[in-house]
Amino acid sequence: MLSWTKHTLKFIVPGGTSRGVLQEKDSYLLRWNIDGQSYYAECGLLKGLSIDRLGNYEDVLNQLSCKLSQTKDCDFSLKDYPSIQMGLEMLELQRKTGKSFSFYPGAEENLKTGIPINGLIWMGKKEYMCQQIREKLEVGFRCLKIKIGAIEWEVEHDLLKRIREEYNSSDLELRVDANGAFLPNTAPKILDDLSKLGVHSIEQPIKAGQWEEMAKLCETSPVDIALDEELIGKNAHRQELLETIKPQYIILKPSLLGGFSESEKWMDAADKLGIKYWVTSALESNIGLNAIAQFTVHKNLKMPQGLGTGSLYLNNFSSPLEVLCDNLIYNQENSWNTEQIDRTFHE
Repeated sequence: MLSWTKHTLKFIVPGGTSRGVLQEKDSYLLRWNIDGQSYYAECGLLKGLSIDRLGNYEDVLNQLSCKLSQTKDCDFSLKDYPSIQMGLEMLELQRKTGKSFSFYPGAEENLKTGIPINGLIWMGKKEYMCQQIREKLEVGFRCLKIKIGAIEWEVEHDLLKRIREEYNSSDLELRVDANGAFLPNTAPKILDDLSKLGVHSIEQPIKAGQWEEMAKLCETSPVDIALDEELIGKNAHRQELLETIKPQYIILKPSLLGGFSESEKWMDAADKLGIKYWVTSALESNIGLNAIAQFTVHKNLKMPQGLGTGSLYLNNFSSPLEVLCDNLIYNQENSWNTEQIDRTFHE
């Protein structure tokens, strides 16, 4: 039997991006009771980025509930609903291990030693961004990802210069994420400024869909470019996209790409072209974040990942996930509170 419920995650502090300020985020939770065991999954939506057809989203979940009352097979093709595809894959992986919240054999054990992660700095007024940076550095982060593109570039540039005056590139890795905020004709000057500051990479400097312009930037940019939004909805064209744009990195958000199987296909395509990658959450609750973390250790990815989002919410779920310095670890002294999760299905 498959049950589902909508769960609206509430931000402790609003998250600022170039697309607006996030106050809350909707997710759909799945619970599959089968063979005396309960498995949990999350269908994570991200406003403005998810391509799921929302008009009949809950109807699709109802149809799946009926189908899974008659079969033990979660292998449905749902290319128009990548977040639901992700949720079903999470359920199927747990069924194979026979254990709730366990997706790959040995992944929980490997997570004990931790995954290096970047510290996320939201956009906002200069003072607020400086405060976030100080807090991340004080707890031990040595890789920061800073959202840019919402305020004047001169102000953001000054902030980055101040960081570099105190921490050189060997002490602190700086990544920036523009979320497509810049124009093709102004981006080259910004990329040059970032290069002079020893910035590691910039995510999505211009809006997705401008393949020729993005390809020119990737070819000439003095700082590495990572594609993020560019990948969403392009599973059928992944090889063409990567061969045309030739980015230095791609960012993998499984909930937006259709799950781990689709993410692995992007990895395979990137490997053939010498393109590197890292994995990032799409602001899921700890349920989805746990699955993505286990996928990351299963794939043996070593560079800092974008998985430090578990502490963003007032109403997240208690879990063994914990950020220690700049690592996401699995602390087995803590446990999943399944009663807390189950209550959401009755609210």
